[in-house]
Amino acid sequence: MSTKHDTYGLQFNVSQLLKEPTGATRHYEINTQLFGQLDDDVAVVAPLTGQMKFLRTGSEILVQGTLQTIIEKNCGRCLEDFTAPIAFELEEQFFPTIDVNTGIGVEAPEDADEANRIDAQHTLDLSEVVRQALFIEIESVRYCKPDCKGICLQCGQNLNLAQCDCVDDVIDARWASLLQKLETEDKP
Repeated sequence: MSTKHDTYGLQFNVSQLLKEPTGATRHYEINTQLFGQLDDDVAVVAPLTGQMKFLRTGSEILVQGTLQTIIEKNCGRCLEDFTAPIAFELEEQFFPTIDVNTGIGVEAPEDADEANRIDAQHTLDLSEVVRQALFIEIESVRYCKPDCKGICLQCGQNLNLAQCDCVDDVIDARWASLLQKLETEDKP
């Protein structure tokens, strides 16, 4: 059974799932505008969409799924803004803080991240783990295109748009003494 989840967020009440036997599942379609400007350099410009599966594993819930969106950021070579599709897989274990049947507090494992805890109202919030996964995936998208030529280091011309007349023979002063040494070794 698949449920469409069109809310402004990634919060799910999992109390019913926690009452069901191990192996019980829920499937959700995600379509949310939760994220906008992520930081100074990156914005999410399309809805976050995808499918998620929640699986009861003992007292925990395993969340698995694939999400996608479109981001806008600056190219690391030519400094122009560009958009790029982003897709990533998510697999996270979530731990309850309250037993759904007794109402008694439950200790999560010591190594459990705060973002992976199901709150006292049995709400599983994917927002932080999705944000973290999104940032990791964004780091793999650095350039507007694989063959981006960048900018001229002397005049700043975007070399994807036009060539400039600058000479490429400028030698970094930090390497000048090494170049002189190499040139003297090459002479007979």
